[in-house]
Amino acid sequence: MDDALEIRPLRVEDPPVLAAAFDAIGWNKPESQYRRYLGEQEAGTRDVLIATVDGEFAGYVTVRWVSPYEPFDGIPEVQDFNVLPKFRRRGIGSALMDAAEALVAERSPIVGIGVGLYPDYGQAQRMYVRRGYLPDGRGLIYDGRQVPPMETIRNDDSATLMFTKQLR
Repeated sequence: MDDALEIRPLRVEDPPVLAAAFDAIGWNKPESQYRRYLGEQEAGTRDVLIATVDGEFAGYVTVRWVSPYEPFDGIPEVQDFNVLPKFRRRGIGSALMDAAEALVAERSPIVGIGVGLYPDYGQAQRMYVRRGYLPDGRGLIYDGRQVPPMETIRNDDSATLMFTKQLR
């Protein structure tokens, strides 16, 4: 990639920039979400990594140090990983994941991640497998709980498969 890629922590001036970037593509990611992330980052419960290309916001990923997914029990979870469409296929997502995994590796030998099941998540599903993530073996999860056989659920952002990866 020829452009100047920078990956850095979320800053106090970032929330309106991120919200506007997602609003411009029709995604509901309000400024309040990023203000909450900033507070969690300051409290040490979440780290947020921002990618910029030539100073322009391109994407972000977060590391939640205590996963709400009970089976992870102490395994940090990569959450809310997004690269703006105009910046995709340029290595930015891989660079963000590299940075998030390196951050987790300082504190944990394992990292977890969840991925949605509908086609919008197809690229992420493939990326995680190529990066060495393996399903945790608990099957379909909805809102953090295992879905029993034969139960019908809605295929939305709450329906996920959970994965882990050995970092060291």
